[in-house]
Amino acid sequence: MSRTATTRYDVAEHLRTPEEMAAYLEACLEEADGDAAFIAKALGDIARAKGMSQVARDAGLSRESLYKALSGERTPGFDTILKVVHALGLKLRAEAPQG
Repeated sequence: MSRTATTRYDVAEHLRTPEEMAAYLEACLEEADGDAAFIAKALGDIARAKGMSQVARDAGLSRESLYKALSGERTPGFDTILKVVHALGLKLRAEAPQG
């Protein structure tokens, strides 16, 4: 009997365009239910897709601190989130609920 080889799914491999990255972040924001670490992890996925070193440079952070901040194991400061969102070329926006 042959064994099936499996690989771990990495969403970062599937985030190729700014539109895909924005859609992924929007979906994560909807699913987060107030979990800031979940959002940080989603930003980490997008940063890995773009290249963590470049995102760290653009955000003015060290690569190591960026990995820690976006690991999903801690909640980074809002200033860090804003720097990362800007470095990713994304925008956060507020929207009033419909209905």
